[in-house]
Amino acid sequence: MKEATGESGPESGALDDLRVLELGSMLAGPFCGTLLGEFGAEVVKVEKPGQGDALREWPPVKDGVALWWRSMSRNKRLVTLDLSHPEARETALSLIARSDVVVENFRPGTLERWGYGPDALLEEIPHTVWVRVSGYGQTGPYAGRGGYATVAEAFSGLSSISGYPDRGPMVSPYPLGDYLAGTFAALGAMIALSHRRRTGRGQVVDASLFEPFFRTLEAMVLRYDQLGEKKPRLGNQMEEDVPRNLYATADGGAIAISSGSQAIFENLVDAMGRPDLKRDPRFTSAEARVRNRDVIDSIVAEWMRGLPTEEAMRRLEEHRMVAGPVWEVDRILDDPHYAVRQAIATLQDERLGALRMPAPVPRLSLTPGRVRWGGGELGADNEHVFGELLGMNAAERERLRATGAI
Repeated sequence: MKEATGESGPESGALDDLRVLELGSMLAGPFCGTLLGEFGAEVVKVEKPGQGDALREWPPVKDGVALWWRSMSRNKRLVTLDLSHPEARETALSLIARSDVVVENFRPGTLERWGYGPDALLEEIPHTVWVRVSGYGQTGPYAGRGGYATVAEAFSGLSSISGYPDRGPMVSPYPLGDYLAGTFAALGAMIALSHRRRTGRGQVVDASLFEPFFRTLEAMVLRYDQLGEKKPRLGNQMEEDVPRNLYATADGGAIAISSGSQAIFENLVDAMGRPDLKRDPRFTSAEARVRNRDVIDSIVAEWMRGLPTEEAMRRLEEHRMVAGPVWEVDRILDDPHYAVRQAIATLQDERLGALRMPAPVPRLSLTPGRVRWGGGELGADNEHVFGELLGMNAAERERLRATGAI
C-alpha cells in the first residue's frame, strides 16, 4: 500500500495515501480510476503490451493523438503487463499487494480464468478493495453478457421514457452509462475503504452499468408498482413539471425553463406579462397544469419565439424564474461563470501544447482535485513502477520484456 505523506495543502490531495491499480479499459472502470486520481490517489494503469487500451484509438484524433485518452487517463502512471501471461503473475500479484484499490471492468469470469479471482485473493491479500464494473453485474443470468453504456441505458428502462411519443425510444448521444457507473464505482470504493479503516478488511464492490440508471428511476418504478402506470415519453417535457421544455427564441437560440412549483410558475407568467394566467383555472395548481400541458406549453413557446435570447433571459431573471440558455461548447469555453468556477482545466501537453478539458469536481475547499498531467504513451511509467515501486532490477525487467509479459 502507499504510505501517507502527512502533508496538507494545495499540492496534496485528500486521497494521496491511496494507491489504485487500474486493470480495466475504455470508459467505466477507468473513469472510476480517473476520479480517484484527481483527488490525489496514485493510479497505476495496466495495459496489454503492444496493444494498449482501445480508447487510444477513439476519435477525435489530432496529430495522431486520441484526445479522449488525454483526459480519461490523466494523472495515471501507465505500465504494460499482460495479465493473461504466466510470466506476468508474480508481477501482477506484487502490484495487487501494494494497492489499496483494484479496479477492473473485464467481462465477469475473466479475472478468475487468469487466476486473479478477487474472492480467492482476498484470503491472501485481505486489505484490497476490489471494484468490479461490468454490464450486468457479477451475478445473475445475464452476467456473462458483454455490456456497453448504450445497452445498459436501454435495459435500465431509461430509454423507454426518453424521446418523443411519435419517434420511439432514444439513448444519450454519448456513453452516459459509463460515466454514471464509474461515479457509483468510485463511491463504492470510498465506502469500502471507510469500512476497511475500521476492520482492516477489503471487500468486493460490484458495480454494473445498468443499475445506476435504474437507481435514479425510482419514481418510474414506484408508479408502476403502486398504480400500474407507465411513464410516457414526452420529449423535453417532464410529466410532473409543467411547463418544462427547451424553447426556441427569435435569434435562433433556445432557453430551458422548469416550473417546479406554483410560485415559480407565477414568476414565469409575471415575466411574460401575463398575470391573468395565475387566475386561469387550467393553471392554478401543478395538477391542473399537468392536465393542460399542451396549452400552457404553446403559450410559453409563442412568447419565447418573439424575443431574442438575451432579452428573454433578462426578463426571466428579473422575475426570479428558473431558466438558462442552451450553450454550445464554444460559448461554454468563453463563459465567465465557467471561468470563475475554474470548471475548465488547462494543461501543457508535450505533443499538443495547451489542452483544455473539464476540471475535477466536486470542489473541495482544502484539498481540491487537480489535473497534473494528461494520458501519455503506452508503457510510459514501466521503469518507475516496475523498477522503483516493485524493486525489479534491469535484468529482471528485460527478462519479462523478452517473454512478452511486459
